[in-house]
Amino acid sequence: MSQWPDVAALELLVAVADHGSLAAAARAVGTAQPNASRSMARLERSVGVPLLHRSTRGSTLTPAGLLVTEWARDVVGASRKLVDGAALLAQDTSRSSSLRVSASQTVAEHLLPRWLAEMRSAHPESRVRVTVHNSHEVARDVLRGAADVGFIEAPAPPSGVHHTVVARDELVLVVPPGHPWASRQDPVTTAELAATPLITREAGSGTRMALDEALGAPVSSLLEMPSNAAVRVSVQAGSGPAVLSRLAVDDAVAAGTLVQVPTVLDLRRELRAVWHGPRRTQGLAAELIAVARRTDPPGR
Repeated sequence: MSQWPDVAALELLVAVADHGSLAAAARAVGTAQPNASRSMARLERSVGVPLLHRSTRGSTLTPAGLLVTEWARDVVGASRKLVDGAALLAQDTSRSSSLRVSASQTVAEHLLPRWLAEMRSAHPESRVRVTVHNSHEVARDVLRGAADVGFIEAPAPPSGVHHTVVARDELVLVVPPGHPWASRQDPVTTAELAATPLITREAGSGTRMALDEALGAPVSSLLEMPSNAAVRVSVQAGSGPAVLSRLAVDDAVAAGTLVQVPTVLDLRRELRAVWHGPRRTQGLAAELIAVARRTDPPGR
């Protein structure tokens, strides 16, 4: 081999193995598919063996590609460690490091506190400022430079930002104990849920967007509330059903103040970190993302 392979291309190769296709890998690393195809072609020329099997149904790894991928994982991991370590060394050690985080309500209420606690145990000098918005406003904070990193729960990442999945979540249908659905055994159908006015989060929230996407149409909103807690209290008061993150209702379901109702909808979703600027995060932002993935691994 006449030259060292491009580390970004090796990262893309690893992503092909992890995500099942070149198209999915390109989305995962935040590059356009034509650029990904050219990068893979250059890598194949560099290593001298075919790495991808290309067909009309997409590109998958060849046997040689699978083997090279396993070697590439070590290279990619070492490169990440080098870049993140150098970024931390480059920080001004004469004053505390700072990090601006913008997070959606579900993440901020139920996941972010323990992520920050673990990060600050390794970096006690760090100063972190957290703002809490819905997913749409979090993305806006990141794009305009008001946050170094954001965490969203929207079904799809917004354009213009880099992103990675850090955890997974599930939305569940809940009602008060006296509701007709509380003793229901058969799942609520999509048509029933679409025809039933629900207590919802506001437009722009990740929960609302995920529900609209699952129903295939905008939800019929009986009451629109600005927080998970307000929705939960409204349901407990008997105002109507709601669909909320399992993280937000598990305690109430366990206490018997809410009842989870089965539904035919697949309401699982991915929680993502988003950032702007260089494709590879650095410093405390990179550390927080790593902590999130380690604490609530997306593959669980």
